[in-house]
Amino acid sequence: MGKLTAMAVKAALANPGTYQDGEGLFLKVDKRGGAYWMLRLQRDGKRQDIGLGSAKLLALSDARQKASGVRKAIKIDRRDVLAEKKDEAAAKVTFRVAACQYHKENEAGWKSSVYARQWLASLENYAFPKLGNLAAGAITAADIISVLTPIWQEIPETARQVRNRICAVLDYAHAKGWRSREAPSGNGSLKVGRGLPRQVKVRENRKAMPYVALPGFIVALRRKPSFGKLALELLILTGARSQEIRLATWAEFDIDSRLWVVPADHMKRRKAHIVPLSDAALSVLVKANALRLSGSDVVFPGTAGNPMSDMTLLKVLRDMSEPFHVHGFRSALTDWAANEGFPDAVVEAALAHKTPDAVQAAYRRTTYLGTPGQPGTRVKLMEAWGRYCSSGSACNGNVLPILSKITG
Repeated sequence: MGKLTAMAVKAALANPGTYQDGEGLFLKVDKRGGAYWMLRLQRDGKRQDIGLGSAKLLALSDARQKASGVRKAIKIDRRDVLAEKKDEAAAKVTFRVAACQYHKENEAGWKSSVYARQWLASLENYAFPKLGNLAAGAITAADIISVLTPIWQEIPETARQVRNRICAVLDYAHAKGWRSREAPSGNGSLKVGRGLPRQVKVRENRKAMPYVALPGFIVALRRKPSFGKLALELLILTGARSQEIRLATWAEFDIDSRLWVVPADHMKRRKAHIVPLSDAALSVLVKANALRLSGSDVVFPGTAGNPMSDMTLLKVLRDMSEPFHVHGFRSALTDWAANEGFPDAVVEAALAHKTPDAVQAAYRRTTYLGTPGQPGTRVKLMEAWGRYCSSGSACNGNVLPILSKITG
């Protein structure tokens, strides 16, 4: 028979302490005002204290009934009630929640803010659609393989990164108690040749559109402008990489000087890069400004004004039934420039390539930009390239008067 009464419980709620009811059931009242029903039992020779709920929500009679059920589950049914409670709590932690928490806790220690954005974006693009709403503790090797299979051969490096990041999240979930085991590893079910096929190791250059086809392609690209199409056009006209375009903000553009100053953390080599802007490139900025989202400084925004994903530009090409790769436009610029007689060193500087010769790299300090009164060879290169790419369209005219108001 219990020792507590309803009146005794009511009085106990105002006085911190431990109040025994019998058969292992007791009321715990802490100094902060919290009051909890607890059941103390022996299981396999070890003491277990099991929480039954708040005493402010659970009446004495209900607590006794619940305690009776737990005693039966442990002593007669031989169930591990504590493990079941942990599993129940873990089931509420989805892969998306675990990934976002892992990202939040670790991003400060990563090499750059760009890497931190790319890390989460890769899971948003490839993992979350299939795994996002699944409990982190329930994800199997088969689930991970279903995510990787569509991209394993198409974009192998990205696929390997996604695999490693999924496994990092699952190991994190295991450490947090949301998962009973560590992630499937690259030495087990996710090893190439087992659950995943061997990737084609022959390295092929990314397929580039022939530069002779570019004027016609630009004409088609300019139909029904969108942020994705405008971003791809500026990428072509400037010879920039996808990341530099996607992360570009209006603050990077000096319209009066006709220059785009790409910050170091947006560049592959972590060195700031200056891009001369042709009339054609400035025309793209005019169109992007007309579509500009309020509250976002990103020139070509994606969802909610944030930078667009790394697949957006490729999707533009695929939607236009073009089999070429985004990075291939840099090759098209290189081929065209060679045919036009521009020096290799100037083209390499325009593409922000590292000078392969260490001696030349040490002594070559010029940027080939020249001065406002006497434009350098890079300025002439980009202007000529812009005119060539736009040769299939009507002239854009003088865009500087319109652009002078963009970044002010």
